[in-house]
Amino acid sequence: MFTPALIGGCALGVVWVGIAGFAIAEPRGGSLPVPTTLNDFFMPGSQPGDLVAPMQSSQTCMGCHSDFSPESEPFLWAGSMMAQSARDPLYHAALAIANQDASFSGDMCIRCHSPMGWIDGRSTPTDGSALVPQDLEGVACHHCHRMVDPFDPDGVAPPEDAMVLAMTADLPVNPHSGQYVLDFEDRRRGPFDTPFAPHDWLNSPFHQSSSMCATCHDVSNPVYERQPDGTYALGALDTPAASHDKYEQFPIERTYSEWLMSEFALGPIDLGGRFGGANPLVSSCQDCHMPDIDGPGCFFTDDRPDMPRHYFNGGNTWVLQAVRNLYPDMETFLDATIVSDSISRAIGMLQSASDLELSVVGSDLNVRIINFTGHKLPTGYPEGRRMWVNTRFFDAADTMIAERGAYDSLTAVLSTGDTKVYEAKLGIDAAVSAATGEPVGESFHFVLNNVRLKDNRIPPRGFTNAGFELVQSDPVAATYADGQYWDDTLYAIPAGAVRAEVSVWYQTISKEYIEFLRDENTTDTTGQIAYDQWALLGKSAPVEMDFGTIDIPCNGADLAPPAGVLDFSDVVAFLVGFGAMDPVSDLAPPFGSFDFSDVIAFLGLFGGGCP
Repeated sequence: MFTPALIGGCALGVVWVGIAGFAIAEPRGGSLPVPTTLNDFFMPGSQPGDLVAPMQSSQTCMGCHSDFSPESEPFLWAGSMMAQSARDPLYHAALAIANQDASFSGDMCIRCHSPMGWIDGRSTPTDGSALVPQDLEGVACHHCHRMVDPFDPDGVAPPEDAMVLAMTADLPVNPHSGQYVLDFEDRRRGPFDTPFAPHDWLNSPFHQSSSMCATCHDVSNPVYERQPDGTYALGALDTPAASHDKYEQFPIERTYSEWLMSEFALGPIDLGGRFGGANPLVSSCQDCHMPDIDGPGCFFTDDRPDMPRHYFNGGNTWVLQAVRNLYPDMETFLDATIVSDSISRAIGMLQSASDLELSVVGSDLNVRIINFTGHKLPTGYPEGRRMWVNTRFFDAADTMIAERGAYDSLTAVLSTGDTKVYEAKLGIDAAVSAATGEPVGESFHFVLNNVRLKDNRIPPRGFTNAGFELVQSDPVAATYADGQYWDDTLYAIPAGAVRAEVSVWYQTISKEYIEFLRDENTTDTTGQIAYDQWALLGKSAPVEMDFGTIDIPCNGADLAPPAGVLDFSDVVAFLVGFGAMDPVSDLAPPFGSFDFSDVIAFLGLFGGGCP
């Protein structure tokens, strides 16, 4: 078996030697790949070859912006998935399948995961085999700090930006899918005035706006065009999309648009410092993911009270460990402390994202989850990402008598049929099925998917059905009222339960998705590499976001209305259930059998005692 860590040399060689020379499988049959070309994935913005001054490695920033401690900004960045986006083994596995499914589709992946390699013209072949070690720095310092606002709605951009935009042949219609505009020259930008910088520097309000994050955190598939009836169909091949408006293409991710249609986009909301930093007021993406502190921008300046931390934490708690296993620390700038600190921050983000409220409603336990983020909960890349409720009921002897949403950490199997799982599921319609040979319905083939089958993720404050429908992120197979940023789930309370414990769990990647990445890969070993790291590192162990417990009034004998009243109707209901072998009357072990022990249990409950 190919083990990247055993091969010397640069990390790029490690990964792509595996792609080029190991476990090459026979080409798959059928109608795949779709015969798309680079033209099909053309997008506006800066293009390869546009830059006069080449991109630079983030290592050049270390001298002035780092004291080489884990808390200096470059090392905080290194401990983020932004910095490791081009080393992420899940990305490599998904990239391989994307290229299998649609020729050259990997180009749209590389432009966000390795923007330095893309803008410097190394994204073809679209398997990434032309990338050089510097390109593996992911979303690097030099990339973000050379970005120009393509829109500048308030007219506050530096005057140099107007020249850059005038010289850019195709400007984005709206921000998405890696359609960035970069300064041709090495003029770096940020939100503060820095008169003594040892390099060209421009003040850029764009770098504190959520629209900057939209560049890669709204993602559309340009080969699918929106039809008058709201469906999505394959456009003409070997030609750019008829419209570069993201809302005219199939939505893969809509994190920015979810924020745009939330209350947070209207102005700051006081969350009391829930997401850290010195300012309790949050509005933009940066307010939560780059919270302000007292600190220096570089070591030639005084501390400022609003210095953004380059955390970029989300919900990923294990892939950084996989990166350390696959690449040497001297290339990633990771170490055990940086990774541990980053994972702790990610767990903190998840635990701050929601609150849990429990109540007893008649004979049911109501579980309410409240979303405190500025986007759906969860959000982002839909494949394999999920959140669920685990509910456990206990009797008076403190014995668990029922569980809903059980997760087996050894097998990574989740019991989904008896609980609420929050997730988005995409799929393939009949037309795409006929063209590709893939079956109709739910699918992990993200470049082939053209229908939204499920989206019950909890919306943010300010949600409206009309607003979210406009940005292709309305609920699917779920219902939320305008203004609702919470969700309720009722669980029937089993007889004899006197207490319930409820947890809310988040998981970055499901067993089903990682097995898909392994089993569907007919090109190379990247799927097996990702799977092996998943298995080695706890199988994407779920993170507990919330926990609560509640006492339940003894109501095991209250089997018939009126609720809360024990009378002869409850006796009749028990006897009818007992005769019909209805589980409602199965009140005592051995469960699954109906005998005198159930009668004794019912009489004890009816008399006011709990078992």
